[in-house]
Amino acid sequence: MAITLVPQRNLVLIGGRGSGKSALCRRILRLNKNFTLFPLDELIRYEAGGCSIPEIVAQRGWEGFRALELQVVEKVSRFPAGALIDCGGGVVVELDTGGEEVFSARKAAALRHHGHVIYLQRSVKYLQSRSAGDPDRPDLSAERSFREIMERRDPWYRQAAHEVLPCGRRSKDRLAREILERFFANAAGQPKV
Repeated sequence: MAITLVPQRNLVLIGGRGSGKSALCRRILRLNKNFTLFPLDELIRYEAGGCSIPEIVAQRGWEGFRALELQVVEKVSRFPAGALIDCGGGVVVELDTGGEEVFSARKAAALRHHGHVIYLQRSVKYLQSRSAGDPDRPDLSAERSFREIMERRDPWYRQAAHEVLPCGRRSKDRLAREILERFFANAAGQPKV
């Protein structure tokens, strides 16, 4: 059954790599055709002349990738309503002068400006099983484990989000419906910044 309400704001999905953001966005679009999908990683690739994410990171480093990501986030976030924004797992971070990940207040504020941000919370074990060995996902760090990075990012996802959705074992179809129900129940009014 389709949900045909017209979005008055943007719907933004954040969460660790492998949390199911892209798959859920596709299901959300099947349920509600009134959204326009903006997959940030694909837009970043477009801005980088078609290079893959690993190629961008190899050429520019993570700092260059995060700077490009900020530009794309700022552009997409200007849409006042109807954007379905599929964020990469690191959208909540930028790098400090020492190359360490820190919370990106700039990207979070941009996404929240016209958007209702939902954090798809999954266990680190689940995220690791879904993203291990994927050639389209370059290593996040040579010094820190995936677990350390995800545990460090968790409070940043929470800080950036309007709400947290613990995904548990529900099917992606059920989660897509729940996301839309939450979105239209909570995001129909004025922007929550």
